[in-house]
Amino acid sequence: MYVLSMSLRQATELLRQHDYPATTDQLADSHGDYELDLPNGTERLGEVLRRGESETFHAPGEAEAALYCSVSGKAIGRKGYSDRDPTTLGTFGPEQVSF
Repeated sequence: MYVLSMSLRQATELLRQHDYPATTDQLADSHGDYELDLPNGTERLGEVLRRGESETFHAPGEAEAALYCSVSGKAIGRKGYSDRDPTTLGTFGPEQVSF
């Protein structure tokens, strides 16, 4: 069986094209075999969707939020790294450098 791999952005577009309302199981059954290409590995879309609680989504944005909340740490590039944000208050980190 051929598995189509896609980015999170492409998965979001796929969820936007689905008819709503839709349940977690309906989305996972329809799109579950797609494989998400993540910075640190891959995951099946169905596994990601089923990782959260089973619910009924009334709009694509709800399903997208569930997707982004349920994806594993494989979606994180360099954990704890940001080249844009200053160090959070109450924590210690590198000094900011002005170029």
